[in-house]
Amino acid sequence: MSETTGHAAPSKVPAIKTMTMGDIPYALRMGLRDFWRKPMMGLFFSNVYVIGGWLIYLFLGVTDQIWWAIPITVGFPLLGPFLAVGIYEVSRRLEAGQTDWRRNDIFGVIWRQRLRQLPSMAWVIIVYFLFWSFFAHMLFALFLGPSALTNVTSSYAYLLEPEGMMMLVIGTFFGAGFALVLFMLTAVSLPLLLDKELDFVTAMLTSIAVVRRNPAVMLTWGAVIAALTFVGMAPLLFGLFVVLPVLGHATWHIYRRALTSLD
Repeated sequence: MSETTGHAAPSKVPAIKTMTMGDIPYALRMGLRDFWRKPMMGLFFSNVYVIGGWLIYLFLGVTDQIWWAIPITVGFPLLGPFLAVGIYEVSRRLEAGQTDWRRNDIFGVIWRQRLRQLPSMAWVIIVYFLFWSFFAHMLFALFLGPSALTNVTSSYAYLLEPEGMMMLVIGTFFGAGFALVLFMLTAVSLPLLLDKELDFVTAMLTSIAVVRRNPAVMLTWGAVIAALTFVGMAPLLFGLFVVLPVLGHATWHIYRRALTSLD
């Protein structure tokens, strides 16, 4: 990756590889290895994510808006890929055989991204998350009515009624669609932007092309991410202290298995 920020020569778009199911356990093993080699870096970045989640739920509880917990619990993982950028950089350095670096070196790389394309991708992810939250709110009100938004804070019986069950089914369907689209946009685009000098639109199109070239492998990888993330979220987000950095490191290795290196 070029260390310059304003005038680096554009990179060529890497060619897409044909992947196999064996790439998934390989990436997970390598992700676990990277986390084991530099655990404090992974724990630092997962702390930001987990503590941020706790603060969101605390705010919802204090302001009696706990009904937002359902859409936020579904949508919160959408922010994970961007928050894992620092973890990608750790794996990039370990892969290159670089072990003699300090935490500030990683922060320096992250800081320099403000002048590249990652902030644009960040806005795509954040706006997507906000749109999902608005859509979930609208779906809730459409099926259960505005009064349910206030009464659900004291009773979740609304969700067990036919309208509530239908809302959960349809919400899950649309939520899966939202997650699939965002996964296709970000499957490899963030590590690609960190590694190469490309614009964020090209990175997203490349990510979509990777999923289309390897649908079975990449959709299975997406399911693995979703399953491990929600398992990690279950015990008050505590599991994400380990799950997030391991998945972040593993995503870097999925990126390397999906695209050819032009270095």
